[in-house]
Amino acid sequence: MKKIQMVDLHGQYLRLKDEIDAAIRGVLESSHFIQGPDVKRFSGHLAAYVNGSSVVTCGNGTDALQIAAMALELKPGAEVIIPAFTYVATAEVIGLLGLTPVLVDVDERTFNIDVSQIEQATNSRTRAVVPVHLFGQCANMASLIKIAHDLKITVIEDAAQSLGATCNLADHSRRQAGTIGKIGVTSFFPTKPLGCFGDGGAIFTDDAALSEKMQMIANHGQRVKYSHELIGVNSRLDTLQAAILDVKLKHMDDFTQTRQDVAARFDDGLAGIKELILPYREENSSHIFHQYTLQAVDRDGLKEHLAKLGIPSMVYYPTPLHFQRAYQQYGKGPGSFPVAERLSKNVISLPIHTEMETDQLDYICDAVRKFYNA
Repeated sequence: MKKIQMVDLHGQYLRLKDEIDAAIRGVLESSHFIQGPDVKRFSGHLAAYVNGSSVVTCGNGTDALQIAAMALELKPGAEVIIPAFTYVATAEVIGLLGLTPVLVDVDERTFNIDVSQIEQATNSRTRAVVPVHLFGQCANMASLIKIAHDLKITVIEDAAQSLGATCNLADHSRRQAGTIGKIGVTSFFPTKPLGCFGDGGAIFTDDAALSEKMQMIANHGQRVKYSHELIGVNSRLDTLQAAILDVKLKHMDDFTQTRQDVAARFDDGLAGIKELILPYREENSSHIFHQYTLQAVDRDGLKEHLAKLGIPSMVYYPTPLHFQRAYQQYGKGPGSFPVAERLSKNVISLPIHTEMETDQLDYICDAVRKFYNA
């Protein structure tokens, strides 16, 4: 059996080696390293993949969030609702811009923002809400969109872990993650569902004027070179990364299906273990399984047991936002967000990626069952 990786990036590269090497070679030969034709080509293909939304590429997913907030011209002191159980970048950008993150708890089954708590978290200063589609499936967007519309607040979707997932809405349409709110953002960090060989990100919107504005902000606030109409940033997707992403995008559906097959095998192999809660599937969203995340009794003991057997695992996330020193002011101490606090103590993610083999999956399941004597 091959060594088990949390994510086998090298194995995926070897599978696509000829295509990726040719794409990289093309960029090297053209030497258009910044804003080369591959960036525009990839942007067009990605727009088609998400069914026509405008795509603005940028340097990384955190930049994507910042550019989105800047384009909305949110004023210092404005409040933005976010989940308490997420990666720090969600709150980081809000604080960086002088905005106020307002935390709400999450759904204990899906790990996504608990939409039933949004309304009570709003006031006259609330301007936006950022649902983070965690681990590969969408938040309850049908309800969230209605709530946001009624409250007149803007929805910025964080689809960094869910690009490729789809969601059913109240009007019976089915939309891609990141294309449901006013703005959606994603990351191309190497381990993401669509990952490059470095950093990268993108922003989605159906608003043409807003798209142009975000494109300008990402490029020093200029529409025409040396004519700076807005205060902007320098956030570009490298041509090399765009070329690599364009290759991988062709295989995106196959990658998703493979991870879903791995998740189904885990479901079968771990069924009936009373100490575990297996990943829940949101009724109105597909699940692309960026992570296969369990809730486990004696999570730390399980993690140590797996490590001794050569099985990697990860805890996303061991500390909820309101326990982070930089963001403690946005909670009210222990008990502020009980679901987020409980999840931080019992979640564990097993290896899941596009190169996993049957003997590896069986070995992992056997190891987990042995730990619980199941």
